[in-house]
Amino acid sequence: MWEQIFGAANLLAMIAWAVLILAPRRESVMRGLFFGPVLLLALGYVTGLTLVLTGAVPTGGGADFSTIEGVRSIFASDPGVTIGWVHYLTFDLFVGLWIARNADAHGLGDLKGRLIQAPILFFTFAAGPFGLALYIGLRAIFWRRHSAHLIPA
Repeated sequence: MWEQIFGAANLLAMIAWAVLILAPRRESVMRGLFFGPVLLLALGYVTGLTLVLTGAVPTGGGADFSTIEGVRSIFASDPGVTIGWVHYLTFDLFVGLWIARNADAHGLGDLKGRLIQAPILFFTFAAGPFGLALYIGLRAIFWRRHSAHLIPA
């Protein structure tokens, strides 16, 4: 069961990322990604986390987020790995949406800007904080006049 949930979450995230990177940036597309895959992944995470924290789904060592050993024991189980992975998928996709909207709003929405965004979004998909750091760094260096608007409101 956890293998199927893991695979479904991965497939949903990959489709969402392909749409984010390749599809036109219409408001309907962005809303669809936000209220579709991002929300579904977040709800899946909440459900899985609730099942683990209540003990309805055992992880082998109990749910203990206060020690490295406790976290290691959670991730040593299929439910723990799946829930943790869905956490990453959800937040990385949310950050990717923010990067895309922020970049579009500050002059990187044309074809050239989308070509600049593509590798940043890929790195956000593949290595979350790396892509975010890349975007923040590039914005701070090359688009200084817009840097004040970089920080989310």
